[in-house]
Amino acid sequence: MKLSSAKKEIESGALLDSFKKAYVTDEFAKAQYERYAKVLDDFVTVYGGADREMHLFSAPGRSEIGGNHTDHNHGCVLAAAISLDAIAAASLNDTNTVNIKSAGYKMDSVKCDDLEINDADVGKSRSLVRGIMARFKQLGYKIGGFDATTSSQVLSGSGLSSSAAFEVLVGTMLNHLFNDGKISPVEIAQIAQFAENVHFKKPCGLLDQMACSVGGFVEIDFKDPATPIIKKVDFDFSNCGHSLVIVDSKGDHSELTDEYAAVRSEMEAAAAVFGKKVLRDVDENEFIKNIPLVREKTNDRAVLRALHFFADSNRVEKEVNALKANDFELFKKLIIESGDSSYKYNQNVFAPKLTATQPVSVALCLSERILKGRGAWRVHGGGFAGTIQAF
Repeated sequence: MKLSSAKKEIESGALLDSFKKAYVTDEFAKAQYERYAKVLDDFVTVYGGADREMHLFSAPGRSEIGGNHTDHNHGCVLAAAISLDAIAAASLNDTNTVNIKSAGYKMDSVKCDDLEINDADVGKSRSLVRGIMARFKQLGYKIGGFDATTSSQVLSGSGLSSSAAFEVLVGTMLNHLFNDGKISPVEIAQIAQFAENVHFKKPCGLLDQMACSVGGFVEIDFKDPATPIIKKVDFDFSNCGHSLVIVDSKGDHSELTDEYAAVRSEMEAAAAVFGKKVLRDVDENEFIKNIPLVREKTNDRAVLRALHFFADSNRVEKEVNALKANDFELFKKLIIESGDSSYKYNQNVFAPKLTATQPVSVALCLSERILKGRGAWRVHGGGFAGTIQAF
């Protein structure tokens, strides 16, 4: 529809049913009207052309419920898309260039014939755009020029996967603007991970992108990341007497990529002792029998992180079964166990190089004092800084 018509449709409530698919309740859906109208106004301010053909897009943030740092070694996870999202207004252009202006940031512009890895852009959002476009082209999908403005409620550094939401948003725009929406959410997630791994240079797993792209409350088995097994979990949190709260510890993890990378590399180093690439392919009992060898070939932290992987990946099924049985007390117990394992064995609550700065540790300590015997608490997402999760 035309940009001017799109704004009228939003303000009149004509798109309420569409909004409810993303925001669930009438109240929360209506609260988005101003956001979408603003992103359209921003488009006119940046690009002009109030009569251009306009498309609206959304990609949610995510909360990792179970399986902390298990995805990159092909383990199991429990995750949920959330109603905080990144949105975009986009329109085709004839410049063979993708221009994306995100609120509060500089313009990202990438030419369709300039898709090689650019070292100067590593760690910047422009590298994500370029990486997604490059992967689309490698896979034989169409790309082309378009203009977009975006706005996000998934705050950077919040632990709710702002980067994955942005990646999925860009992939979804390319999918629908040039490929008739034929690319599956699973493949969009895989393309997004490629961009973050190869162009952005962050060795993330696939959990964040998959949860943002697939949506809903899901159990995911990454034994074969090319064809992950995704199962919807039917559980109504509104009837369990608890709220899921994501608490911002005010810690910044933007300079901690090396700490995240070490978790994955040490797990993979432990797997390599057995001639395997990832821990999912290592027999847990065989690993335990050979801990002295793994200590000799790697280091003690690699051993502890591997033991965390086995326990937390297996714990996902227990968490799902507890929810299916409507045993929320057992579910909370398992959440606390997961958090303890992350703290003691995976060791991703604070960075060893910043021992005097431990905002996540403080948040967990206070949460335990407040919630012990009543709720649950654990580090959220990648860890080291950012957020914690509490029920």
